[in-house]
Amino acid sequence: MLQERPKSPDAYAGLTRVYLKKKDVAKANETITKALEVANSPVVRVALGEVYFRQGKIPEAEREWVNVINAGYPNARAYMGLARVRWALSMYKSGWSMIAKAHEMDPTDPEITGLWSRRLSRAERIKYLEESLAAESYEDEETRAHMRQYLEYLKARTKDPRGACHLAGKSTSTQTELVRLLLDPQHLRGYGLSVAVNGQKSKLLLDTGASGIMINRNLAVKAGVHRLSDVDIRGIGDKGNRAGYLGLADSLKIGDLEFKDCPVRVLEDRSVAGEDGLIGADVFDAFLVEIDFPGEKLYLRELPKRPGEGSTNIALHADADDSDSGSGSERPQKDDSTNTKNDSSQAPALQDRYIAPEMKSWTQVYRFGHYLLVPTRIGEIPPKLFLLDTGAFSNLISTDAAREVTKVQGNSGMIVKGISGSVKNVYSADTAILQFGHLRQENQDLTAFDMTSMSNGAGTDVSGLLGFAMLRLLDIKIDYRDGLVDFTYDPKRW
Repeated sequence: MLQERPKSPDAYAGLTRVYLKKKDVAKANETITKALEVANSPVVRVALGEVYFRQGKIPEAEREWVNVINAGYPNARAYMGLARVRWALSMYKSGWSMIAKAHEMDPTDPEITGLWSRRLSRAERIKYLEESLAAESYEDEETRAHMRQYLEYLKARTKDPRGACHLAGKSTSTQTELVRLLLDPQHLRGYGLSVAVNGQKSKLLLDTGASGIMINRNLAVKAGVHRLSDVDIRGIGDKGNRAGYLGLADSLKIGDLEFKDCPVRVLEDRSVAGEDGLIGADVFDAFLVEIDFPGEKLYLRELPKRPGEGSTNIALHADADDSDSGSGSERPQKDDSTNTKNDSSQAPALQDRYIAPEMKSWTQVYRFGHYLLVPTRIGEIPPKLFLLDTGAFSNLISTDAAREVTKVQGNSGMIVKGISGSVKNVYSADTAILQFGHLRQENQDLTAFDMTSMSNGAGTDVSGLLGFAMLRLLDIKIDYRDGLVDFTYDPKRW
């Protein structure tokens, strides 16, 4: 089309989106930059917002989409983009109104429909996935494989007589000891939690960079975890997906709390990150989470009540029915149906972020699924998005971000390893000063590697990780519901 009409806005916008779909952000940026020169129009501006969003320039993306709509050019993809921004800001109610508007305007756009479908009931989602997989699709094979596995899981949960993961008993808060996890007798590698899986005691790494609960095969077998469906599991590393399955635990006990009928992921290996497994802090997103590293305690408390709010149901966010693909922090349909005869549950009431008076000084973060992305300054350049990650041993930076602020050279002696094996190409960056929240830290010889796969999973640029070696000095409070984090450093505690 561009050969026939070299100034076609639609062709430039379409080509830009093809490159984004191919995960070639540099080519997408090059294409949209040329489009602004020769074919600037509302259509091109909407596509520009999509490039900005993938680059981690979320305020700039939002501004493009708002300007197009306010100029009198309602565009379905502009509304879709604004929905993704709202979800990242924990503005769930307004985000869903945006995606509903986008779907009303263009129900044929597969990306819009994919996001809109997350509010469907389980039975409707099963039908939607079956129809999508049967039809000719623009999705890559990895995405289609994920869709097939999710469909298998939904069908397995439909056949299972048990309901959604829920809190047993009336207690709505607890405190429990953080368990030291050691590299060797002198070196601490992280903190974990004592978790009883069906009565079987285990130590799970507490990981703010992970999602849900993942355990190794041996623990799953000993605990009698019921297998539901196969799943591919991926983390940091260059070996790709690892084999695993989704299972159902009758009981999970953490401190004074017990949760019933909760899904867990099982890795078909003897260990997960060198431990029995890991537990993502996002499983506690119905609580106000405090990770007091200096005091070596985890506190789970009730979240501040919104004005006029009554009692709320507390659950462990471990159910795959409640997870998303990483493109936003929106929460899909809660699974309240227990079998095929009871699949008429309605989606829970949606709320926008509420900042309680006592939290006005907290840091507002972007939430993408289980990722908490903290606006972080590196030197004097505009803020980048760093993942809050207690599972990463040290602060890490992407090679692209590092090259913007300092010198980068190869580092064959440094090993970066995750669930998906070791990272092949690791680099060392010279001194970089990181500023986030109310804190500032100088980093010597910061380790750098390509974080493209993490960014592709999130749908926006992840420029680095705030890791355990630094975070262990802090008392960290997390409000997942409202996208708020508080970092407190008290030198007297060290």
